[in-house]
Amino acid sequence: MKTWSAKVLELLHASLKPPRHELNELDWKTEISQDKERLTEHLSAFANYPGGGFLVFGVNRAGNPVGIAEEQVSTTINQLASLGRDALEPPVLLDNAIETYDSKRLLFIHIKESTVKPVHRRGKSIEHAFVRSGGTTRKASRQDIGNLMLQSRTPHWEELRASVLLSDEEVVARLDAGPILEMLEHPVPGDHESMFRWLVDEKFIIREPAGGCFVTNLGAIAAAKKLADFGDLVRKAIRVIVYDGVNKVQTKQEIEGHKGYAIGFSGLLRSIISFLPQSEVIENALRQKRSVYPEIALREIIANALIHQDFSITGAGPLVEIFDDRIEISNPGGLLPSKQLDRLIGTQPESRNEYLASAFRRYKICEERGSGLLKAGVAAELYGLPPIQFDTGANYFRVTLYCPRTFAEMSHKERLDACYQHAVLKHFSGNAMTNTTLRERLKMPEKQRSMVSEIIQEAIKQGRIKPADPDNTSRKFAEYVPYWA
Repeated sequence: MKTWSAKVLELLHASLKPPRHELNELDWKTEISQDKERLTEHLSAFANYPGGGFLVFGVNRAGNPVGIAEEQVSTTINQLASLGRDALEPPVLLDNAIETYDSKRLLFIHIKESTVKPVHRRGKSIEHAFVRSGGTTRKASRQDIGNLMLQSRTPHWEELRASVLLSDEEVVARLDAGPILEMLEHPVPGDHESMFRWLVDEKFIIREPAGGCFVTNLGAIAAAKKLADFGDLVRKAIRVIVYDGVNKVQTKQEIEGHKGYAIGFSGLLRSIISFLPQSEVIENALRQKRSVYPEIALREIIANALIHQDFSITGAGPLVEIFDDRIEISNPGGLLPSKQLDRLIGTQPESRNEYLASAFRRYKICEERGSGLLKAGVAAELYGLPPIQFDTGANYFRVTLYCPRTFAEMSHKERLDACYQHAVLKHFSGNAMTNTTLRERLKMPEKQRSMVSEIIQEAIKQGRIKPADPDNTSRKFAEYVPYWA
């Protein structure tokens, strides 16, 4: 039984009560009409109606259920699906079900409300749109069209189709849902139909009433076995380039991912870590090798590059570049206008691709909203790294992590950045920065307190931090917060 079956049966029952009458949400039909233009008008009207509507085949004009012949069912479904796909703009999504009512077999066609309005005849202006009024279909007035435009919503990139119409077997051959089900700790659906319902619910596919499926951009970018199977997404595969030295003159190795981001993320992270410089540490009395970069920082920054990129920029994808002294992670698309480079840590993120971002959080690939870069910043301090660097341009956003450096090895700018980021991290942990906490972050002894004080005073002069208590004149016990706190 369809999720909407109870609703349509209730509507049908209401329409057949004396005096019998069609509703704005429901129209009776004895059988499929040869008047394709009128059928197209009905589809347009229901797609423009809040919540969509239903065509019921097997009820005559007098409102008497007479049933529909078996041989008419597939013909009706196929003809309406073709009209919804080819005769309207944007295309209309249909679903169908056979239900018994008053001992008669009826065919119900569900026309889903379109997010983009007005739905109108393909190849004509938006004035060729239709609406439901008084239980009938009529041409939309200018006022109707204005109201429909106000209700219109542009689909997310993730909702758009990444494939042509595929058979169920072709969908299974192109998508790998197993790793995602494992990340969600969701049992593997026990049968084919249950699996496909899950794929629909996950917004990975769109099922066509007449048969077959479209894979969505979300389904492909998250779970594709090979992104090359989806032509428009092949350039969105992440690239990893390892250089010999601190510039791009000599390339040691280059690899390109081919799987969807979600199912390939763990393998990608392992590969990147294997290319990074290692240091020896003692853990549980055993000598072990560990990357000089904290994994939690790499994980969050790489995930952000994948999910916050601008997919409308063609010919470019996420890029990880590994040098002897740093790792740069970049993605197509500049910083969103509402964001500031120095306010990225700790603030609520805003994503171009909200469905993809939400999916990555549910899959536990990245942290909860706003906490990922905080944890990355704390880990960078713990590992003795210089402050995380953020850069942006018209068509790119880049995050750089540098290898560990001492205070003496840091540039003046890096020292000021470290001071500011430390104040931010302390503020979001419910504390304030002091000379002591900044010395510990920079791994400097007590005798170098005066050098740290100079950095703090310079950061205040530049307007990056401020005293938490302006009335406190003691520098030794002074606390500091970011300028915006």
